[in-house]
Amino acid sequence: MRPNILWYCTDQQRFDTIFSLGNPHVQTPVLDLLVGTGTAFTRAYCQSPICTPSRSSFMTGLYPSRLHSTRNGNGTFPASAPPLISKLIADSGYDCGMVGKFHLQSSGRRTEPRLDDGFDTWHFSHAPRDDWPLGEHDYADWVRDQGGDLNALRESEERVPAELHQTTWATERGIEFIGRDRPEGQPWLLNLNIYDPHPPFIPPKAYADRFDPEAMPGPYFQESDLAHQQNLSRVDFQDEIRTPEQHAAREAQARYYAMIALIDEQFGRLLAYLDETGQRDNTVVIFTSDHGESLGDHGLMYKGCRFYEGLTRVPLIFSWPGRIAQNLQASGLVELLDLSATLLELAGLEVPAYHQGQSLMPILTGQAAADHGRDFVRCEYFDALDSHFTGGTGTFATMHRTGRYKLSLYHSTGQGELYDMEEDPWEFEDLWNSAGHQEIKHRLIHESFDAHVNLTTDVGSDRIAPM
Repeated sequence: MRPNILWYCTDQQRFDTIFSLGNPHVQTPVLDLLVGTGTAFTRAYCQSPICTPSRSSFMTGLYPSRLHSTRNGNGTFPASAPPLISKLIADSGYDCGMVGKFHLQSSGRRTEPRLDDGFDTWHFSHAPRDDWPLGEHDYADWVRDQGGDLNALRESEERVPAELHQTTWATERGIEFIGRDRPEGQPWLLNLNIYDPHPPFIPPKAYADRFDPEAMPGPYFQESDLAHQQNLSRVDFQDEIRTPEQHAAREAQARYYAMIALIDEQFGRLLAYLDETGQRDNTVVIFTSDHGESLGDHGLMYKGCRFYEGLTRVPLIFSWPGRIAQNLQASGLVELLDLSATLLELAGLEVPAYHQGQSLMPILTGQAAADHGRDFVRCEYFDALDSHFTGGTGTFATMHRTGRYKLSLYHSTGQGELYDMEEDPWEFEDLWNSAGHQEIKHRLIHESFDAHVNLTTDVGSDRIAPM
């Protein structure tokens, strides 16, 4: 029997936000239990540090540049894209549902258009505002139906209360989907997408009150970061370069952790419902996020074209009682593309030849070593200048991360960064100009270039003859 799949994806959640994986300042008892009963990949990387290219990548199995979906705000989805993995899984007989944010196309100034996505159930939300027409934003409609005003609540001292929060709405819709009647033996896949802990950092006040900003550890920051980021200031980023004090980074960190505490509790409701309905033993549970958040590290807040750990490294946890290794922390390098390939294999499908992910099932089932995944992982940020919209930045950049080193190349400005991740895991000492590291730098530039050519070049249609 093929398993049910609960695929829970948050938005902009860093990898280092789980108590049992090393952060004593967060409150994540449900995620801690999931880690203890499953496998956590502790070095999982997204393929872009912003939403649309990351999500487009794992929904298709292609790197963003290969797919030609490389930035937020895009008007359309590439017509040449292969089928979404949700479509492939639905066509194989799964009942597929989507709740929450999707964001493979822009939701700015409109409701995101549907694709041939395979979802029979579709409950859409994007940013938790109330500026969508009636019937086009299920979360906003749900709040209105309960007498709430999202815009007013967001600005109030109490903020949006937990009972009206997008995270809670998504849980309610998820429980409805899990509990629906299906033909006997039909498996289901639920892709549940929480908007938090995406900015603005406005958790319910009752959750914010649990976290004292003065008790927060603060961001990974040194005074030298200011000059370093100023040198990179021509490279696109959402926010200004500031000190932690100027960013009020501890306050932001406290609110960010409060949002994750609400996520943890609501995620627990879904797991409890699986237990109540007797579905847990035949359900694979996956927890991840599309990309991370700077949260004041290196003088930066939010996201954009940088490849530091807080932005590119994400949580990735699998649990399936009796079928997946328990209490395993797998330290090998993996990508969200590998999550994509794994979902297909879990659904009993052959991973298509074009798919650029590698299934994680050998690691999850103990057939492969947990301390080695890929030889390198890759992340991209491409935002071409656009004559129709002044927001295009002309920024092109790539990350090539091996077991020891991380190379970031900012192709549009001729700059780069090189870090020894064993000696300097929080990326304070840039070795780009270090005399003792030039041979390593040039070797990695060569490797990165080869990876770009080999992995992202689209050679066109199938070849049918020698000439």
